[in-house]
Formats: sequence, C-alpha cells, structure tokens
Amino acid sequence: MLGADTIEVVMVSFEGPDQYSQAGGLGVRAKELCRALAAMDVPTTLVFVGDPERPFEETDRGVHLVRWAQQVSRRYPAGVYQGEHDKIADVCASLPRYLADEMVAPAASRRRLTVLLAEEWQTATACTLVSDVLEARGLRDRCAVLWNANNLFGFERIDWAALQRVATVTTVSRYMKLLMRQWGVNPLVIPNGIPSESLRPVNKGAVRTIRDASQTPCLAFKIGRFSEDKRWHQAVASIADLRRHGVAARLLLRGGIEPYGGQVLEHARSLGLDVSDWAEPVRDAAGVAAALAATDAALVNLRSFLPDAVVPQIYAASDAVLANSGHEPFGLVGLETMAAGGVACVGATGEEYARPYANAVVVETEDPAELASALRGLVERPELVERLRRNARRDAAEFSWPHVIDGLLERLRFVSEHQGVSAPA
Repeated sequence: MLGADTIEVVMVSFEGPDQYSQAGGLGVRAKELCRALAAMDVPTTLVFVGDPERPFEETDRGVHLVRWAQQVSRRYPAGVYQGEHDKIADVCASLPRYLADEMVAPAASRRRLTVLLAEEWQTATACTLVSDVLEARGLRDRCAVLWNANNLFGFERIDWAALQRVATVTTVSRYMKLLMRQWGVNPLVIPNGIPSESLRPVNKGAVRTIRDASQTPCLAFKIGRFSEDKRWHQAVASIADLRRHGVAARLLLRGGIEPYGGQVLEHARSLGLDVSDWAEPVRDAAGVAAALAATDAALVNLRSFLPDAVVPQIYAASDAVLANSGHEPFGLVGLETMAAGGVACVGATGEEYARPYANAVVVETEDPAELASALRGLVERPELVERLRRNARRDAAEFSWPHVIDGLLERLRFVSEHQGVSAPA
C-alpha cells in the first residue's frame, strides 16, 4: 500500500478553507480531507482560489495552502465563483507549470510519488494540461492524476475523452456512479468523509438548553441551500400535516441566500404556518434557544451564521434532522447528524451510509404525508429513537476521514498501475 513514506498529495479545488472560497460542501471536503491526510503524516498541499488579501502560501493544521488566481480574485471580491471563467483561464494558463516544477519534480527528487487530486468541472481541462507538461518534463510516470465529481454541475463542458486519457475519474457514491454512466464514464467510488472530531460526544448541557426552549414534542431542523432538490416544500408541508393532526411540531431552519427561499416561506404561510425570522447573532446554544423561546411560531427561520460548534448541538437536540433531498450525490448533512447522535431523515439517492430504520429514516417519495408519518413514529416510539441514535453514531464512524483515506490509498495501487506510475526506486 502507498503511504506517508512514499507519496505527497496535491489537491486542486476552486473551493477551500477561506471564507471567500466557501460556497458549499466542496470547501468543507477540501479542507477536511487535506487536514486528515496531513494528520496521517502525508505531505499535503491544497491549491485553491483563495482570499486575494491573504498570503499566497501558508501552513494551516499541517496543510500547505496555496492561493491561486489572486490577481484575478481581486477584481471579483464577492466570492470564489464570481468571475469563474476568468479564474478557470488563469488556472489553466499558469498552474500546470507550477505543479510540475514546484510539486512533482521536487517530490520525485525526494523519491516520492505525487498524487494529484482535482475536484469538479472547473479543474478538468487543467488535468489534461498538467499531464501534458509532466510528459514534456519526463515526469508523467511520477504523478498519479485523479479527478473527482461531487455533483453533475458543468458536465456538459468537460471533454470526457481527453480527461479519461490522463486521469482516473472518481466520485462519491454508487448513485453518482450510475448517473455518470450516462456520460460514458465509469468512475471509481471513494466516499466523502467526516472528521474524527465529529464523533466526539456533543455537549449535553447545550443539547438540553435547545431542547428545553423548543416547546414542542417534535422539533425538526433543516439546513442547506434553498433549492428544489432539497425538498423544502415537503419538509414544510409535513409540519403542517402534523399540526393538523394535533402534534404541535415546529421546524427550525437555516437556508441560504437563494431566491427560492422566499417561495418556501410563502408556501409555509399558505399552509397556515406562522413564520418567525430570527436575525440576531447565534454564537452558541443559548442563541438558538433564544430564537425558539422568543416565539411560538411553527417555523423559526435563522437568518444569521451558525458556528460550526453549534450545528451538531442542534442535530442532537432535534427530534429529526430533515435532510430529505430528492437528489443528493452523497448527503453530508445526514452523515454529520448521525455522527452527532441525531436522527437523520434522508432521501434515497446518494445517502448510502443510511440503513432504513436501522440507523436513520429514509424517505422514499416527495409526499409530505410520508415524512409526516415518519416524524409521528419518532414521537410515539422513544425506544426506536434511542436505537436509531445509538446505531447512527456507531455507523458514522466507518465514514471518518482516516477510514476513507485508508481505502483511497488502497485504490491508489490500481490507479498507479493503470497510469504507468511508480515511485522512484
């Protein structure tokens, strides 16, 4: 097996750990995967489109950070995807030579193999160009190139024949693998993961604070982008269904800035649900409790940022976390909920960590009545809830980054042989 004494990893991703560079789950994946590799003593570099006002290079949690296209990003201060095409052009024009000369060649001189992990459609062309430069430098057999798809965005812009000639294509679930077969691609499946820290016990006092303030036998929580794929309307309608049948259920929600959010809240009101907007800062569990206790509205809409430490506390305090998407390449929220000892209600697409009524609730349709029925069962059967919470934490541990990386390193044996790559003797 390839390991810390034989490889160096370079990840190339648009998103990364800077606030400027985070727009979704990719930034979390890039940050946590690289940190986990570094913690296993694998020399790791993350190249990303970073904050233009921060240093070009620095080290964070053992990861060598390289912020690319900063001169372009200064013209686009709103975030990583503003001026996206100009940034892609900059990556393609200058990054391949940098990777060859500053990453692969020095690693080869240290008798190490470079593993290049590229993420999403924005880096597909760069993979081809990197391979060309390495070939010209006589270094192609010293670098294994993998390109990963976390979703289907931008697939129509990828030259799949060129990409598959130079890179091993990977994805995050068997569900995504099936969807990608329609593009003539048969990727390897390497799942997403969660940090080992996610499995630490959640602060019981914080959980009790939120729970006591909820004023309901059924507190549901939903977090994510305001997108139709996330089935927000189903979540809202299930709360209305429960309340019509005498269960005073409430939904705590934290969406994004997408316009669809207005439709979601209007749909809630059309179903007779009161909506309370909470714009005060939420710094800890007490802030969440204040939002819940300030009103008896069925929906409490958190409009301020939620700190990372608070989110697992909400997961654990809720009777159910509604990650009921109709299309989810992997479904990180459901897995994070399980790690916190919460009850995840997930969809039936890429959430392959979920076993129906063994460690989670799996919602098969978009019918609000199905979700409402599942929530009613959680209220009526505390012994079921206890079993789900216990099994959830146990099973989530199998998806910690160290376990996922162990499988990745085993896969690298095949990838290296397939690409004709070997560590220097």
